[in-house]
Amino acid sequence: MQAGRNNPREAALATPAGWRREGNLPAELTSFVGRNRLLTTIRQRLQNSRLVTVTGIGGVGKSRTALRIAHLVRQQFKDGIWYVDLARLQDPGMVHHTISTAFGIADQSARAGADTLGDWLSERELLLVLDTCEHLVETCAELVQDLLARAPKLRVIATSRRSLNTQGESVVAIPPLIVPGDDPAESPYHNEAVELFRQRASAVVPDFVVDETNVNSVAQLCVRLDGIPLAIELAAVRLRALSVDQILGLLTDRFSLLAGASRTALPRHQTLRAAIGWSHELCEPAERLLWARLAVFSGDFELDAARFVCAGESLAADRILEVITGLVDKSVLLSYSTVSGQRYRLIDTLRQYGEDWLDKLGETDTLKARHRDYYLQLAERGEHAWSGPRQVHWFVRMRQEHDNIRVAVDYCLKNPGQVRIGLELLASLWFMWVACGFVREGRHYLERAVKESTQPSKERCKALWVLSYIRSAQGDVSGAIEAAEQCSTDAVQVGDSTSVILATKMQGTAAFLQGDLKKATALLGVAIEFHRGGRELNPGLLPAIGELALVLTAQNDLFEAETLLQDCLKVCHERGELWLRSYARWILSIVELNTDRLADAVVSAREALRIKRHFHDVPGVLLVLETIARIAVAEGRVVHATYLLGASVTNWQTFGLAQMGSPFLSQEYEKSRKECEESLGLERFNELFRQGARLTLEDTIATALGEMDSPEPG
Repeated sequence: MQAGRNNPREAALATPAGWRREGNLPAELTSFVGRNRLLTTIRQRLQNSRLVTVTGIGGVGKSRTALRIAHLVRQQFKDGIWYVDLARLQDPGMVHHTISTAFGIADQSARAGADTLGDWLSERELLLVLDTCEHLVETCAELVQDLLARAPKLRVIATSRRSLNTQGESVVAIPPLIVPGDDPAESPYHNEAVELFRQRASAVVPDFVVDETNVNSVAQLCVRLDGIPLAIELAAVRLRALSVDQILGLLTDRFSLLAGASRTALPRHQTLRAAIGWSHELCEPAERLLWARLAVFSGDFELDAARFVCAGESLAADRILEVITGLVDKSVLLSYSTVSGQRYRLIDTLRQYGEDWLDKLGETDTLKARHRDYYLQLAERGEHAWSGPRQVHWFVRMRQEHDNIRVAVDYCLKNPGQVRIGLELLASLWFMWVACGFVREGRHYLERAVKESTQPSKERCKALWVLSYIRSAQGDVSGAIEAAEQCSTDAVQVGDSTSVILATKMQGTAAFLQGDLKKATALLGVAIEFHRGGRELNPGLLPAIGELALVLTAQNDLFEAETLLQDCLKVCHERGELWLRSYARWILSIVELNTDRLADAVVSAREALRIKRHFHDVPGVLLVLETIARIAVAEGRVVHATYLLGASVTNWQTFGLAQMGSPFLSQEYEKSRKECEESLGLERFNELFRQGARLTLEDTIATALGEMDSPEPG
């Protein structure tokens, strides 16, 4: 049995997880030992109950057991098994968003998060694994109850140190492993605790075996550790330097000091803490110090982050790698490769121990501030690099750093003196909120920060125009205008000309979404003229050019629109920018369609769609899909168009406001739909439309790109 050794982020990909039908279940990185009867019990409970909560003390293997069950039953769920790690989530208001993110739902709507999840899950047959719920029990219980009511084919496994205490819940307590002596008839060679020790020991000392020379000592060691998997694993790692008898002797001495040599007086949670404390004492002083300091990280982290945050008094930056290597060797830290390099992670139970030591050292506030500073600098680097050739890198990177970004934001918002820095951090992350699939989360945090910082400042001005940008992306036009107008007012007061122009640009975006094309033309034109010098490519110049081109297209000024788009594409090509290039190519495909250049329109639209595959821009994908459907109608391929229109409607219902609330785009959609109905007849149209609505977003994209045939009606 292995406790807490699997990281779902290890296989981080640029393609969002939610576009993969099989789910996001992490691989089992170690063997699972014993507990056959327990596994059978949980599988039976899962058949009879739609919510099974696995409970137990820290280190007993709740997460690992849930993962083993998930792998055993994965073939029973046609829509996959989805894993959500809640261990480091601090804000209960973000639970639904964290689950949405795991599903790959780039929810850009302004409606309640539970509604989005409920709609997405309603017809799907899947298993949701919610790992580590104990600090969010009330929120998890309420949300799970709601989702189970909305989605009749949904089943949930939750892990928690206490039950969710909700209707229909089946609770299975995970006991420690059976130790020698629990079953008098069992040979110690066949005992599951001994077998776990043997397997983990042979991983660090390949020629280790359990035989007549050491079996009694191994058995006593497992008994002394109460069969707690994490404690047994930590002891096994010590075989690099100690014999089994030496380990047993040291542990016995330590436990005797703590419990008067009485094993029965030492509850199992104290056993685990004692075992962790013993491992802590056997670390070098520098390793103990780094262990404590690394506890400020949430999830995984890179070496540069550890050097920046943890170096200082008693620990030089050039020693961090050496000390990290020592902690990896002692199984305190996990180490694994990702697409962006080597990353590290503290096991949750060991991180909690490190937090306690950091408090004793009096360094908690200092380390949290350093952590915040590192991720503020990372956000600013990402913002400055976003319009360049490494956009996909930054997309992957910021999604990978999501847990630590949240911790940094929470630190700022929970400390009144840090709110202005929080505004700076949140506003610098506009590209993460808008372009990396976290619109709803960005709005949640920005509204909190703006509310807590009422005095005008440049940081607040920037936060306000970012908030306006986000609200427009959700189709909340009135909210977008409100934030932009407040930004403009504050910016004049503090002398922030850049924010005045960006607020003007955001007002122009809102005017287009309202259908006020004349006002949109004027406002976007002002923003473009201000940014012509090359400043603020994103989210200033390039989006304004693209949106103005769309406004001109709506007014049938196609020549001027195409001229603007070619300028935009030239800048994108020169800078290596992809995000806005995809929008420019999409709008160009509309111009080409309206000027009867159908072949060119297909090329432009498909290029836009291929680029959007690299990002989590679901609304952008849907806009392009609808344009490809319009092109198909013009080509006489109304069956193909109908499939795409059906898929579009279904996905808009889940991911955001259809056509982002734009009257122009809505009219174009309705025109395509009407032409398909007239060509096919209502009955045939409805049949094909429903068939398209059943397509996954991934299959819809493949169909639109010609990589997959349209499905047969049925």
